[in-house]
Amino acid sequence: MMKRKSPVLIGSLVLAIALAGCGTSSRAPVSELGSGRAGSSAPAGPGEYIVKRGDTLYKISRANNVSVSQLMSMNNLSSPALEVGQRLRVAAGGSSASSGSASTDSNVAGSATPGAAAGASLDATPASDATSVSWGWPVASTKIITPFSSSTRGIDIEGKLGDSVSAAAAGTVSYVGNGLRGLGNLILISHSNGFISAYAHNSKLLVKNGQKVTKGQKIAEVGQSDTSSPRLHFEIRRRGQPVNPLSYLPRR
Repeated sequence: MMKRKSPVLIGSLVLAIALAGCGTSSRAPVSELGSGRAGSSAPAGPGEYIVKRGDTLYKISRANNVSVSQLMSMNNLSSPALEVGQRLRVAAGGSSASSGSASTDSNVAGSATPGAAAGASLDATPASDATSVSWGWPVASTKIITPFSSSTRGIDIEGKLGDSVSAAAAGTVSYVGNGLRGLGNLILISHSNGFISAYAHNSKLLVKNGQKVTKGQKIAEVGQSDTSSPRLHFEIRRRGQPVNPLSYLPRR
């Protein structure tokens, strides 16, 4: 299982973002969410923070004693990238920066901590919209070492270093990088019907941001970046919400 990250997690891809302060070009899309929209002129209220140039989610999380994953969850952020003037909720009592928009990518991955998957089942009922996207397994292995749960938000699939990682469905690469501490080398792919897939801990990244990929196309190689053993952390997000990949992947 993945190691516990700082500040507290593993969070959402477990971010201890070194990734992008404001204004980087290779970042995953940031959803503009209601009062969290960049450019708001009102002063920060209780439990709120307005992003300044040079800020990162990790820096903000440390300053407010909250994990990066919690920040992403409270603000429905699709990525750790921020914009100057963006309003963030930084405490449970703060007014929400989220409008609950269904179009956001959401916070990718809350990776697993020891025991987080306790009681989680490897069996999954097929989702009602499982066929709205043609899904395939991202790696040859089907051995699940960390099941889906509310904590993991995805599954960890055992692999060997250098094994091929394939796009689980056709789509467009929306993020490629290693700026999220705890997830190592990461790829996000946007698909039709509001779906996004995430592939973490790769040893090599073989696609570029904005590149269109086909189902089954090799996009990376299995690695051990920011984890204790070779694996692929894989997630599927539906309209920003984590869903059990096993409810969408074909049975083997």
